[in-house]
Amino acid sequence: MLSNETKITTIILLGFGDLHELQIPLFLSFLVIYIIAITGNILILVLVIFDHHLHTPMYFFLGNLSFLEACYTSNIFPRFLLALLTGNKMISFYSCLAQWYLCSSLVATECCLLCAMSYDRYFAICKPLHYSTVMNIQTCIQLAAASWINGFAVFLILLILLLQLHFCGPNEMDHYFCDYFPLLKLSCSDVSLMKMLSYFVAAIFTLPPFLLTLASYVYIVTAILKIPSTTGRKKAFSTCSSHLIVVSVFYGSLIIVYMLPKAEGKREMGKFSSLMYIVLPPLVNPFIYSLRNKEVKEALRNIIERIVHYTVIP
Repeated sequence: MLSNETKITTIILLGFGDLHELQIPLFLSFLVIYIIAITGNILILVLVIFDHHLHTPMYFFLGNLSFLEACYTSNIFPRFLLALLTGNKMISFYSCLAQWYLCSSLVATECCLLCAMSYDRYFAICKPLHYSTVMNIQTCIQLAAASWINGFAVFLILLILLLQLHFCGPNEMDHYFCDYFPLLKLSCSDVSLMKMLSYFVAAIFTLPPFLLTLASYVYIVTAILKIPSTTGRKKAFSTCSSHLIVVSVFYGSLIIVYMLPKAEGKREMGKFSSLMYIVLPPLVNPFIYSLRNKEVKEALRNIIERIVHYTVIP
């Protein structure tokens, strides 16, 4: 059992501890980012739930995505902010494993949800006559459920295998949250197989959604370019532009982070670059959808009018 083998009970997340003079500015900056991200995503989720104009397949998936982003930021930021404010960088071993598992599972789930959203946009633009028949409520629920199940099932395999490793120290992790490869560095066991398995799992379960998303947009762009009128092309493109930007931000930030050289002297750069996929998608997604979609802006206006109405008139 793990309890009989593991000597590590707590892990110290070094974070940005060497930047002593910047701890408070970093805390204030990340606190503002967290508040904006969590508020924006919860607001989108509320609008999707309570405004009947947004009860469509695209916004059903957007509601799932916003809920996911809220969970994602709440899994990492509170512990990180506490460490910056108090200097307490310790986290229990099992809490560290749980944080990594939730973070990885939510990233995999987001890959699948973005794929489902691209599938929805493909039928809306390329097969409009079949759209209402194919993208019914049952199909949407099945696609969303499959995304969540796939995301959490994928990394459950790695979690179970991690629990079989022998962790005897050191207990310092040069990161600001619990990530997979920094965790492996704390193990005294042979982790070469675990490293290979992680690449295999990532390739099998996250590459196909990416390729399907890419293929969907190849067909979508091709279909849009075939529309004869400029007005028609603009109208068609506007129905998928927000999602295309979200996909670009999400995959772009991941690609930038994992294509950076992993040189030892660039560890700090690596930690800062990882903020791109930790911070950027949850922060900008609500703005992309709220600023570029008339339906969302109208729903927000209606909610505000209701609040003002019930506040002014008892």
